[in-house]
Amino acid sequence: MNKKAIIVGASSGIGREVALLLLAEGWHLGLAARRMEPLLELKALAPERVEVMTIDVTQPDAGDLLLTLIQRMDGIQLYFHASGIGHQNRMLEADIELRTMDTNAVGFTRMIGTAYRYFAERGEGHIAAITSIAGTKGLGPAPAYSATKAMQATYLQALEQQAHQRGLHIRFTDIRPGFVDTALLRGDFRYPMLMQPQAVARDIVHSLHHHHHIRIIDFRYRLLTFFWRLIPNWIWRRMKI
Repeated sequence: MNKKAIIVGASSGIGREVALLLLAEGWHLGLAARRMEPLLELKALAPERVEVMTIDVTQPDAGDLLLTLIQRMDGIQLYFHASGIGHQNRMLEADIELRTMDTNAVGFTRMIGTAYRYFAERGEGHIAAITSIAGTKGLGPAPAYSATKAMQATYLQALEQQAHQRGLHIRFTDIRPGFVDTALLRGDFRYPMLMQPQAVARDIVHSLHHHHHIRIIDFRYRLLTFFWRLIPNWIWRRMKI
């Protein structure tokens, strides 16, 4: 049986790099994002194995479009969610917070929920999503971003428990990178321990093949988040980040 996956958020960054790796492995892919041109560039690499569609996860019809893409592919085994936005927002500008919530919380729930219901009808499947180590603790410089990333991790955990209780063979992979050199982090601020998207994508594909439940990418971030969890709230609230 041909291996088939849909990647939402495939136009750039980690989603694009994962798409390139899966194409090299012979997968048939459905690629979706808000911008069509980058998707067509990927399709040109293997026209017979790639379907493309413009999907904006913040729009109410995004779930229906995902099901249409699944139908065009005659079914899938993997749904990979790489769509998301993130900004530092130290002044708590309202539009930044609300756009982040709309994409990372509402849009995430819309797409993951659609994929889950599709796989529930089939009785099996694999859902993977890029969350972040930012969901480990509430980060003052990026309130909505860290809050939505915590929500995403909890949502995946809840669905994994529900699937098990329902006897559904749906696997979940929660991918938690640290700072990755993508357009999401472009700006004047210099981020520490910056990782390259190609290396992150290789780790992700390895994690998908080995059915990891939670994958914090890079041992430095695994150590960092381990110690973050040990910090009491009365100390955390006083820390400068």
